[in-house]
Amino acid sequence: MNKRRFLSTAGGASLGLMFGPSLLAQYATKPVTAVAEDEAFWAAVRGQFRLTSDYVNLENGYYCFQPQPVLDAFIDNVRSVNLEAAHYMRTRQVDDKLRVRGKLAAFVGCAPEELIITRNTTESLDTVISGFDWKPGDEAVLANQDYGAMIDMFKLQARRFGLLNRFVDIPIDPKSDDEIVKVYANALTQKTRLLMVPHMVNITGHILPVRTICDMAHAHGVPVMVDASHTFAHLDYRLPDLHCDYYGASLHKWLATPLGAGILYVKRDRIAELWPIYGDESIPADDIRKFNHTGTHPVHTDLTIERSLTFHEMIGSARKEARLRHLQQYWTGRVRGLKKIVMNTPSDAKRSCAIANVGVQGMPPVDLARILLEKYKVYTVAIDGAGVHGVRVTPQVYTSTAELDTFVHALKDLAA
Repeated sequence: MNKRRFLSTAGGASLGLMFGPSLLAQYATKPVTAVAEDEAFWAAVRGQFRLTSDYVNLENGYYCFQPQPVLDAFIDNVRSVNLEAAHYMRTRQVDDKLRVRGKLAAFVGCAPEELIITRNTTESLDTVISGFDWKPGDEAVLANQDYGAMIDMFKLQARRFGLLNRFVDIPIDPKSDDEIVKVYANALTQKTRLLMVPHMVNITGHILPVRTICDMAHAHGVPVMVDASHTFAHLDYRLPDLHCDYYGASLHKWLATPLGAGILYVKRDRIAELWPIYGDESIPADDIRKFNHTGTHPVHTDLTIERSLTFHEMIGSARKEARLRHLQQYWTGRVRGLKKIVMNTPSDAKRSCAIANVGVQGMPPVDLARILLEKYKVYTVAIDGAGVHGVRVTPQVYTSTAELDTFVHALKDLAA
């Protein structure tokens, strides 16, 4: 994008309010890798968030609170909907939600008719898992490192319908994409009806070669469901890049929407074959809206998604990914290889972004997380399972390198 066109976009105009016209002109043409290390730029972004001084928050992967402009928009939406109440719900709710759906579809690169707004990734992917017409002896392939809620749903189908679940283990530090693809390929059989794969492993930050895995599975006649909970608005990509059949994500993580927003994508020719969770005879079987019958819903959350998209685009997907990768590499590069430090995230920088997992030999993860918070005022989350033993560390765009210095000091202190 040239400088003149950039300055005329919504993102450029919003950045102009934060940085002023002279600095904005510099950032319009500056390489994203250079912006990633420009602390003045990110200090201005940080200024859009209201932060607690009680601790350094490195657990944004569960839920990232909204930047102030988004929070203000959310509160305004609550007041507006509350003012009109039933009148709004009966006259404008449907059209407004369709408008937001269209903007989300444009952002991810799919047709609006292939996407719905849900409450989170769990609801999205569990809708797909429960929607299959499973028969005894059918098989599904998933990883021990997948998110627990989806694993539990697959186990529920196994108890209810006789589904056989085949579990694989994702290597923590693979030498090549082929090593990962073979793990999944070796688990497929003629009875496999669905393969689930995380775009990014939630406990380690490992980015998987999803497109290659999808192409391999399709060659065997197996559809693929992608858990994109941690890559939506985190990595710079478009949904068609993945070649998947089903895709679910949460928006309250890396897009920083209010709690209770997610998306579900179903490839157009696979909508009709899935059963919805709730019955709604008014929606045809081949209309994705059949999955959206969840009763009266806090629509002000959905309305605020538009403002979250604007804030994200103000920064830019490529800049955001570059910054988040820089932050992770900033701290992992200072501790990887040190005595007693155990890294549970790939060493290849291309295989991870913001999220990483680190442990200290001889220290249970729950103790490590507790000591980091109590002694060093650094908040993380303990991960102790599926072959991963450490704390997950998830900075966000507001995170400063000074805060990561505090974390690095704590790790070195504990390892010593």
